[in-house]
Amino acid sequence: MTRTYQCSDPAERTAGIAAAIDAVRRGDLIVMPTDTVYGIGADAFTPTAVDSLLTAKQRGRDMPVPVLVGNRRTLDGLVMAVPPSVHDLVDAFWPGPLTIVVEQAPSLAWDLGDADGTVAVRMPLHPVALEVLEATGPMAVSSANVSGSPPATTAEEAWDQLGWLVEVYLEAGSCGEPVASTIVDVTGEVPRVLRQGALDLATLRGVVPNALDRDGNGPDDEPAVSPVVTEA
Repeated sequence: MTRTYQCSDPAERTAGIAAAIDAVRRGDLIVMPTDTVYGIGADAFTPTAVDSLLTAKQRGRDMPVPVLVGNRRTLDGLVMAVPPSVHDLVDAFWPGPLTIVVEQAPSLAWDLGDADGTVAVRMPLHPVALEVLEATGPMAVSSANVSGSPPATTAEEAWDQLGWLVEVYLEAGSCGEPVASTIVDVTGEVPRVLRQGALDLATLRGVVPNALDRDGNGPDDEPAVSPVVTEA
């Protein structure tokens, strides 16, 4: 039975997080707050749960689901190798609004969509999300909205779009303006911005000076990437 928990109340927060963890372990869907927008999540290693997530969002396999983690160290078990630039980015911006696209370890038994051997990973800066993720391990999480519709900034807004398809909603108030995470592809020799969101290109280049924008321009080239608001 679908239930919404008000995380502003300490008792409900505790009960809600426990219910969310149990739901994920059963292969059900949850909605939880993040530091960007609210996310709809499922166990990353349960294919039927990921399929349910894609169905709820009315989204195809051509848009693979990102993965959220609750600890920086988790990244080491998800990828083939972690280049120095990735460590630099993670140390600077995790937890926070940075998603990195990496080559996933071939041993991983998951199916997140047609990702061609890559996975987009982020550690969010939100206490509720981190508490859930610490218990569940990596979760497949996308913005809690029907694909093409406005992203949800509260659990109530997520309910309006996803309804009974989600087992547990964790309401923690508005996350503010729906600015998505910045996505950086680190599968090549030089990091490249695929989507600029909460972190701008100049901020990223303060850590990895040679980062390319989404058009492949280096730090001495123009134009820079413009901010966008889109799905998490």
